[in-house]
Amino acid sequence: MNLKDINNFNQNTLISHLGIEVTSYSEHSISGKMPVDHRTHQPMGLLHGGASAAFIESLGSIGSAMLVDIEKQYIVGLEINTNHIRGVRTGYVYCKANCIHKGRTTHIWSADITNDEGKLVSTGRLTVLVKDIPNS
Repeated sequence: MNLKDINNFNQNTLISHLGIEVTSYSEHSISGKMPVDHRTHQPMGLLHGGASAAFIESLGSIGSAMLVDIEKQYIVGLEINTNHIRGVRTGYVYCKANCIHKGRTTHIWSADITNDEGKLVSTGRLTVLVKDIPNS
């Protein structure tokens, strides 16, 4: 898949609602950007921690889906841990997720979110479960 196909595949999902865009990927990493605006703010006008967690989970899940045969397997989030370091009010945040474990039934992703200045905003880890599609 190319970047256009990946981003089109995510239309009409939480990913597109939050404005998340995949910007690059390789065999074991995936990167994207997300706006910090009314869609991703908490009531005090800062980037919502849940939006950051959704950003990490979205990129890791897309990355895992690209590592399997999606006609035979699917990906579900199993666990996510996100630590928030600094607040952001405007602009974009950028995430790079790296697959640190690619097992037969689980993948683990480590991810960092940075702001427009390249400063760390959040860091997290995602575990996804790789499931077989029944009768595939």
